[in-house]
Amino acid sequence: MGKWLRRIRGAIGMGITWGIAWSALGLVPRWLLGFNPDAPFPIIFGVLGFTAGVAFSGILALTEGRRRFDQMSIPRFAGWGAAGGLLLSGLFARFASLSWGDVLMIAPAFAVASAVCACGSLAVARRALRRELPGAPADVAESALIDQG
Repeated sequence: MGKWLRRIRGAIGMGITWGIAWSALGLVPRWLLGFNPDAPFPIIFGVLGFTAGVAFSGILALTEGRRRFDQMSIPRFAGWGAAGGLLLSGLFARFASLSWGDVLMIAPAFAVASAVCACGSLAVARRALRRELPGAPADVAESALIDQG
């Protein structure tokens, strides 16, 4: 049970992190283009980013559950991120009842945004692994990722 709670907590944390990044991206139309829409883009993008992060975590747990972060490549991680973005665009199209033309326009944007966030997530995870506590043995950071369940 503790293993599942830890994975759910990780998925929610990934969703929150991606939601913050996507929310910041939602500010771009207003700041750079001077576009002031009626819809609050930062909130909408934040919700979509949260959903993409949770979907990516689920895909990653299903496909790469036994691997450590140092065993995963950035292109593979980006590919799983893009797959999560495509899954999100399909779900978004289904619930928003969009036409196929609209889906073909948002799917690449969601895939690229998710791939970039996935690469950033892996970079942050690898950086956290390299940080060691002063005086701790060298294998402490590596043993923290091994699943004991």
